[in-house]
Amino acid sequence: MNKSGNITDAEEIDMETDENSGEELFEHFHLEADKGQNQIRIDKYITDHIVRISRNKVQMAIEAGYVKVNGKTVKSNYKVKPLDNIKIMMPYERHEFEILPENIPLDIVYEDDDLLIVNKPAGMVVHPGLGHFYGTLLNALAYHVGMRGRQEGKDERLGMLVHRIDKDTSGLLVVAKTDEAQMDLARQFFYHTIEREYIALVWGNLENEEGTVDCNIARDPRDRMRFAVTEDPEKGKHAVTHYRVIERFGYVTLIKCRLETGRTHQIRVHMNHIGHPLFNDCLYGGDRILKGALYAKYKRFIDNCFETLPRQALHAHTLGFIHPATGKKMSFEAPLPDDMASVIEKWRSYSNFSE
Repeated sequence: MNKSGNITDAEEIDMETDENSGEELFEHFHLEADKGQNQIRIDKYITDHIVRISRNKVQMAIEAGYVKVNGKTVKSNYKVKPLDNIKIMMPYERHEFEILPENIPLDIVYEDDDLLIVNKPAGMVVHPGLGHFYGTLLNALAYHVGMRGRQEGKDERLGMLVHRIDKDTSGLLVVAKTDEAQMDLARQFFYHTIEREYIALVWGNLENEEGTVDCNIARDPRDRMRFAVTEDPEKGKHAVTHYRVIERFGYVTLIKCRLETGRTHQIRVHMNHIGHPLFNDCLYGGDRILKGALYAKYKRFIDNCFETLPRQALHAHTLGFIHPATGKKMSFEAPLPDDMASVIEKWRSYSNFSE
């Protein structure tokens, strides 16, 4: 907010780095107390100044260390003083668009009163943004959680995403249904205790059976749609991907990737960096023949594979976390979608025939 108490209309989401975990926090709200502000508890001050936010949620955010006054974290009993600069910084992005409920079928793997697990199909955008205001996962969730009769999705309960996967990546996502679940799951992602494994088909025959890529990732200065590994330790975001070979097909390899961090395009960038871009990943050069002789029959085979799988070969296969309400360990697995399974079988048959 500005000095008059209004939320500032920023074009970009402000981000800061948490001193303890080293991870980025996204600015959700920014307030500045007036010169004549009476000293009141910060949880009450925030609740009074932000529309549609519960005091309970504010207190949870303060307890988690996500509320900062003049750059420092505070406790719920902190008394706001004149000209205090107050920020609510969360480990997930705030959605800036009104969400219209849409009756879009969802593959719900699990659901209870606190959360649900969705198996997202490839091609579905997770979050509305420029160019994608409709048909997203959040539009579908708005309808599913009971906003069918409303014209606008202004209730934050409909969009409690704490992580994302790319539009053309298939697989598992966890969605919170309560403030408490959202805060708890966000904390688990923030401290890398969520277990996530992806299955990917990459170009080339990896030298080792397993390995780790530990490289910072930043937006590619030559192409703002892409990300790239940066050698400058002061730039980018720390990212770690562990991989293990599942099956070798000669010119391509089926691998399993375990994420230690969750950066945008992380697996795609890391595998491209070590010379093994994802099969048919058009953004990172995997949508052309990178291995194998360019004779007509082989080219037809690759074209057929690209037609069968018109997206990068990446699937969010497993997801594990501690249930925010029960404290029990939860683990889920999503089978490979038909397009990816079909291409893997094509490569299996081709490599056996070629031997």
